[in-house]
Amino acid sequence: MTHSEPPSHFSVLKTDPASAARRGELRTLHGNVRTPAFMPVGTQGTVKSLTPAQIRETGAQIILGNTYHLNLRPGAETVRALGGLHAFMGWDGPILTDSGGFQVFSLSKLRKITETGISFASHLDGARITLTPQSCLGIQSALGSDIAMVLDICPPFPAEKKDVADAVRTTLRWAREFLDRATDTGFLAAGHHVFGIVQGGVYADLRRECAETLAQADFPGFAIGGVSVGEPEPEMLAQVAASAPFLPLSKPRYVMGVGTPPQLLKMIALGADMFDCVMPTRLARHGTAFTPDGTINIKNEKYKLAAAPLVEGLDNYVCRNFSRAYLRHLYMAGEMLSCSLLSIHNIHFFQDLMRQAREHIEAGDFTPWSRAWCARYEAGEAARKKEAAGKN
Repeated sequence: MTHSEPPSHFSVLKTDPASAARRGELRTLHGNVRTPAFMPVGTQGTVKSLTPAQIRETGAQIILGNTYHLNLRPGAETVRALGGLHAFMGWDGPILTDSGGFQVFSLSKLRKITETGISFASHLDGARITLTPQSCLGIQSALGSDIAMVLDICPPFPAEKKDVADAVRTTLRWAREFLDRATDTGFLAAGHHVFGIVQGGVYADLRRECAETLAQADFPGFAIGGVSVGEPEPEMLAQVAASAPFLPLSKPRYVMGVGTPPQLLKMIALGADMFDCVMPTRLARHGTAFTPDGTINIKNEKYKLAAAPLVEGLDNYVCRNFSRAYLRHLYMAGEMLSCSLLSIHNIHFFQDLMRQAREHIEAGDFTPWSRAWCARYEAGEAARKKEAAGKN
């Protein structure tokens, strides 16, 4: 099966001599994305607590929305009637929409998988909703997604190999149906992209089979799914390593739903180009901020009189203007501004890390730089955990 697609939508501009890391550029209807890239998560048409202008100021190039949630409310046709998701939420950059397949994992008590799709009981009111490859594309088309993800099945961890093999078989069939529909409806010809998703759990042979089969089709890009679903970090990295080498070098590779800053750098070294994760904003809402020396808990008493910024010299709005003491005060007082400011900082921290990664790939020293960066961060995290354990 082959399908036509717009030519040269992704370019590899530089590769790292000591790893599979690469710097590239992905072209979409709403702008170009420099890779490696991190996507803030805007599940329901918003990155929690931030305006589009604030998101843009963090350096974010592309954001993620969720098909399942947006179709429940306000509804895909409502979004279409109001000009599409870009106009609806006031974001003029690229948007990638997940398919809803992850809800098979996260809402497992509310769903049923059949040969034709996934039947959900809405977590809002219990109404039955069915996603098929065809309806999933229709929803994402109504949203106006720049990048649409195929409908897939994300197995839990742990899972028996037979169950994972069945999930891979269904995922591959749905991917073909999704791509056929995207071609027949003109979605691809209009300049939108569709990414196939590699599944296979912790089984390297299934990962390879899935990746090689998807690679035979002309997907504009590929994702590595089913990672960070409860498995240990070494297993997660092994799954990326078992998938990426069998995907086309000329297409972008997106690892879904990850990860910590060191995990991102380690996956870039394995050949990954794009990432998304709720971690920056979710941890911000709990008073946690990222620094090059690991995370800090702004609630700690030791920050009550701390006049320093979260990260000295980091050029973002929060570090230029506010002290750790002020941020602690906001959090302890229950002020909403705490969530916004910590989210701005955390998202910018991830964007700045991607910027540094691109620059070091370009300079040819990504491998030693990333190893040193991870060592510093992980040493700081170990010290923080040791300190916290000593207080308990």
